[in-house]
Amino acid sequence: MRVGVPKEIKSNENRVGLVPANVRELVHNGHEVCVESKAGYGIGFEDADYRSAGARVVDTADEVFAKAELIVKVKEPQPLEIKRLREGQVLFTYLHLAPDPEQTKGLMASGCTAIAYETVTNERGGLPLLAPMSEVAGRMSIQVGAHCLEKRQGGAGVLLGGVPGVSAAKVVILGGGVSGTNAARMAMGLEAHVIVIDRSLTRLYELDLQFGSRLHTAFATRDAIEKHALEADLVIGAVLVPGAAAPKLITKDMVRRMRRGAVMVDISIDQGGCFETSRPTTHDDPIYIVDDVVHYCVTNMPGAVARTSTFALNNATLPFVIALANKGARAALRADPHLLHGLNVHRGRITHAAVAEALGIEYQPADRALAA
Repeated sequence: MRVGVPKEIKSNENRVGLVPANVRELVHNGHEVCVESKAGYGIGFEDADYRSAGARVVDTADEVFAKAELIVKVKEPQPLEIKRLREGQVLFTYLHLAPDPEQTKGLMASGCTAIAYETVTNERGGLPLLAPMSEVAGRMSIQVGAHCLEKRQGGAGVLLGGVPGVSAAKVVILGGGVSGTNAARMAMGLEAHVIVIDRSLTRLYELDLQFGSRLHTAFATRDAIEKHALEADLVIGAVLVPGAAAPKLITKDMVRRMRRGAVMVDISIDQGGCFETSRPTTHDDPIYIVDDVVHYCVTNMPGAVARTSTFALNNATLPFVIALANKGARAALRADPHLLHGLNVHRGRITHAAVAEALGIEYQPADRALAA
């Protein structure tokens, strides 16, 4: 199969769909790999590294899209990239379609087969291709949150861990999944006062066993969310409903009543955000202030640590990329129900129920779409 790797064009996105080592694996399996020049430059890979791995390096993204049967990316295709997609071509990347009707319409109109990293599952019900970036985003959320609490950024001028004689900051984390757990680890490491709020008692019990008395937990009710958010110095939004738009857990009214200089970091922003006052931002202009509360809502947070993120993502995606290349997309999807859960768009039809419901678009089950 001909596999294509274009250079990412989203603002400040330096990750790359395939590192040279994974290109070598594909070539070893008998496939052709076409890589756009400087696709990996931002994380320290030269074109010569890709050539040494067996790839063909081309000058433009147009050449990559024109030659490839399978496109491997990191971020959702931008409008210019959607125009390059063609019927029958396979796109494997993060999509986050639920809050993005324009991208969805473009993918449907292209006739391509679009498989989303974020909805591929595993035998334990987890999301193995989302987890690596959730780990990065969770850890980064405390790093950027601590920076935003500095007075110059509009924050209250609070040090997360405090100092002897001065109380530590209160960090409230909405969601105890992969992102939330990693955020909690980092915040506790900085000696902040940390509370995780989740609607799963089982998950709260697991967190209690894992972290003990260093971590405080609360069951997710409207009352609990409001109480703790109004007392917080830093709120991390780490809520995920696979494929669907994130629920709005912090209302505009709550934001108005929060502490002046408090900070909100919305990891859920790729799925629409879990704060009513959230709107997507970029690494160029990451924060804005609403009612004296600092908001950080960057849609590609892991892109800030692109080298770490790329290796973590590539480790997880490689087996699926090889399966798609070795078997062909249709056979690979039919053979693996977990990969099939990743199918979001196929030849003009939405094939993921949560995406269809969020956008109000007719849904066709993935197995039926493949058989049509």
